[in-house]
Amino acid sequence: MRIATFNCNSVRSRLDVILDWLEKHEPDILALQETKVVDELFPADPLRTAGYYVTFRGMKAYNGVALLSREKPQETQFGFSDDGPADDARLVYARFDKLHILNTYVPQGRAIDHPMFEYKVNWFARLRRWMDSHFTARDRVLWMGDINVAAGPLDVHNPEKRAQHVCYHASVREAFAETRAWGFEDVFRKLHPEDRSYSFFDYRAKYRPGQKEGWRIDHLLATPPLAKRVESCWIDATPRSAARPSDHVPVVADFN
Repeated sequence: MRIATFNCNSVRSRLDVILDWLEKHEPDILALQETKVVDELFPADPLRTAGYYVTFRGMKAYNGVALLSREKPQETQFGFSDDGPADDARLVYARFDKLHILNTYVPQGRAIDHPMFEYKVNWFARLRRWMDSHFTARDRVLWMGDINVAAGPLDVHNPEKRAQHVCYHASVREAFAETRAWGFEDVFRKLHPEDRSYSFFDYRAKYRPGQKEGWRIDHLLATPPLAKRVESCWIDATPRSAARPSDHVPVVADFN
């Protein structure tokens, strides 16, 4: 089974890129983030024509998550169900028999002294509680998406200069680590313990193929029963060279 995640940064602007990628790589499941479109305008028909069921929730010009799947999910849910904001355009869950898929677009945080940074840190704690109420680490669970955290120094260019960045600050890396400790393994790092490949590249700098100046903030995180079945995992930087690319690129894994 091939599963991938991609922050498309507007599903309508990147529809040709997505359709081309689906045709070339034929994933069983593709998670999209930052779709930036209200549900009434989501381009579901071309994706269905490409052979995918489409589960989505979005908002105008902001946030938005979607799951494209070869099989129809038996169960779906959007957002949290606690006392905080639902954030249903940031979280979508789907069950495919015994496989549980969680696609998240974690808040970026804006700035260390901004209220959204505290909201981001707390978001991870909310997510861990959500996991506790839905399944256990003995289940086959894949948490993926734009997590907006570089977990360690291998995951960002010039980490020594990023200590105060909202995607690398010690407090947000700790929050991410505590949520992963619920029972998740980073499948890319499992197979590539020293790799410095990145999944996000700054729009302000011209992209060059093979570029080593970026961030790995898009992740595929699996519980042990699923992680032991991973055969390969890679970052496909090819879409970054498209005519109108996203600032992110797909992260892909194959499971047996």
